[in-house]
Amino acid sequence: MPDPRLPTPPLPSTLAALRQRLDYTLELLGMRGKGLALLAGIVAILWLASGVYRVEPDEQGVVQRFGRWSDTTSAGLHYHLPWPVETIQLPKVTQIKQLKLANLYESGPPDAADPREKQMLTGDENIVEADCAVFWRIKDAGQFLFRANKPEEALRITAEGALREVISRTPIQAAMSNRRQQVAEEARGLIQQRLDAQQAGILITQVQLQRVDPPAAVIDAFNDVQRARADQERARNEAQAYSNDILPKARGEAERIRQEAEAYRSQVVNLAQGEAKRFDSVYQTYAQAKDVTAWRLYLESMDDMLKKASKVVIDGSGKSGAGVLPLLQLQDKPKAGKENR
Repeated sequence: MPDPRLPTPPLPSTLAALRQRLDYTLELLGMRGKGLALLAGIVAILWLASGVYRVEPDEQGVVQRFGRWSDTTSAGLHYHLPWPVETIQLPKVTQIKQLKLANLYESGPPDAADPREKQMLTGDENIVEADCAVFWRIKDAGQFLFRANKPEEALRITAEGALREVISRTPIQAAMSNRRQQVAEEARGLIQQRLDAQQAGILITQVQLQRVDPPAAVIDAFNDVQRARADQERARNEAQAYSNDILPKARGEAERIRQEAEAYRSQVVNLAQGEAKRFDSVYQTYAQAKDVTAWRLYLESMDDMLKKASKVVIDGSGKSGAGVLPLLQLQDKPKAGKENR
């Protein structure tokens, strides 16, 4: 019984009719007896024309000669030897693909995944779980298809190793806060370096750190530690602010006191020097005229003393009263007059 999936062979009468029509056409063209040669020529032309191919701007043409990679072509029209000598592949090289490293070990059965295998050791010997996304595209289609064995799997392994290496050099607090972008950039550079060494034909465009957290079993204790550190930092900042406020004031007050002391010292020294010079001048005068200088000093002293006196005792005989009273400048004349009476 014939297989119903196989095409039904043409009937002999149909083949004969087609052959008669072809013979009639060739006879009208004056080419009777050359049908096979013409048919072979047409087939050869079509076979040679099948080698023309076009590469789109977002593609690269990978030429295989007897299954082996022989050339890579860029966008435009090209020609290759027709099948079965050469074949062509046209992979997309501008399409950005994403690889998530969140579930590196969860592709197998759920019971086989060990949560500890996702944990990484930081530079200060803490443990974190890091998830990231790697964005990549094909850089060299020939290398991507023929140099690397399972290039996407190689990318996954390389990305995981690079991320672990960068995390191992970074303290946990920096990896979780202010150095996340730096960790991502270092991981991208390390992944690209290792892929280029493997000739994987892959270009890493971006690495994004999506989560860097301590393990779930200790995250509460870790958060307590972080809150304590935040309180410590806040107290340190407040103390620094108080120090920045009080120290300039204290320095200014100290400078004011120092300048006042300096001014007082200069004043006292200048007065002392002036008194010393005045005394020296008086001494020089006394050395030249002792009697006159002594009498002058006596009169000056008496004058200074009597200026401050409120009471004056006058000789009762009246011999010196007429000459003294008009020259005195008494501070309390009415009282002095009453007392004199």
